Amino acid sequence: MTWGRLLALTLAAIIAIAAVGAFAFKRQIGDHLYRRAIAETVGRDRAADLPDGIHVYVCGAGAPLPDPGRAGPCLAVLAGAHAFVFDAGAGSVRTLAAMGFPLSRIDRVYLTHLHSDHIDNLGELLLQAWIAGGRDTPLPVAGPQGVEEVVAGFNAAYRIDSGFRTAHHGADIADPNGFGGAPEIIADPGESPALVFEEGDLKLFVISVAHAPVSPAFGYRLDYQGRSIAVSGDTAYSARFAEASRGVDVMFHEALEPAYVAAMGEAARSAGQPALAKIMSDIPSYHAAPIDAARAAQAAGARQLVLYHIIPPLPSRFLHDAYLGDARSVYGGRIRIGEDGMLVSLPADSDAIRVTQALR
Repeated sequence: MTWGRLLALTLAAIIAIAAVGAFAFKRQIGDHLYRRAIAETVGRDRAADLPDGIHVYVCGAGAPLPDPGRAGPCLAVLAGAHAFVFDAGAGSVRTLAAMGFPLSRIDRVYLTHLHSDHIDNLGELLLQAWIAGGRDTPLPVAGPQGVEEVVAGFNAAYRIDSGFRTAHHGADIADPNGFGGAPEIIADPGESPALVFEEGDLKLFVISVAHAPVSPAFGYRLDYQGRSIAVSGDTAYSARFAEASRGVDVMFHEALEPAYVAAMGEAARSAGQPALAKIMSDIPSYHAAPIDAARAAQAAGARQLVLYHIIPPLPSRFLHDAYLGDARSVYGGRIRIGEDGMLVSLPADSDAIRVTQALR
């Protein structure tokens, strides 16, 4: 028997023994691995090791259309000691938790507008921030006129549940004074961005965007320690948003591919669903195509562009180039199609843009 054949047989025997052992002790092995994962994750602030700067958690890159890979619109931001959440689409809170975003540290929720797909997980977000943070005052929720009605509705819907939690865990854990949200109305800034939050080097501006008949609808710009981002919310191409975003490191912009939406409308019409066909013909008018988002990023001089609020769903990366169309021809920076779990980090006093996947 040759040395090579003997080595191969020995390796095969070792692998077979390991396989048999793993099968025989799979319960013990599984229990050990699970307990180790618990020890490494539960109760730990995974954001504590991040460097000073701006860190954007893509907690929802999807839109109202069913998308198994993307939650509803949501971006969460850490900037120094502050934590903000922009919109709370369906499923986004679970994504935030899975990414290790510190729900206990949320300072404020900012809503871009009051369409259902941007607010339908707000109740869960308020609940989780309350319990995780041991809050003794309601979480501020800022947004356009009408936010007071929305927050009151979620507070009412979750009121019974909050009583159960206080009764079960005690007021030290679930202080009834900290339950729910406290609405803050942001006035429409009109033609010029308006400062809505400032502390030290951190400044947050609200921007009026084009989403008629939804009015007002907001985008936001955040600057901290020499780094900056802009968030479009839902908008058609907006020169005002592009101007307000001038020089940002990363622009987060919504995107809808009109040809694919038109094809969905035709399919709905052929299937005898005229109402759905009408909706598909309506929605491109108040959304931006990928090439429009690229035009906004180019006009702003943004260093990178991340598309979110993806319409229609993209089940495979193989479709990305077709979805983008000619967008790269009008924008010289890098374009990324947003995915849930994406973490975009902008370290302070640096020009680095680091993108990782926090769910893998």
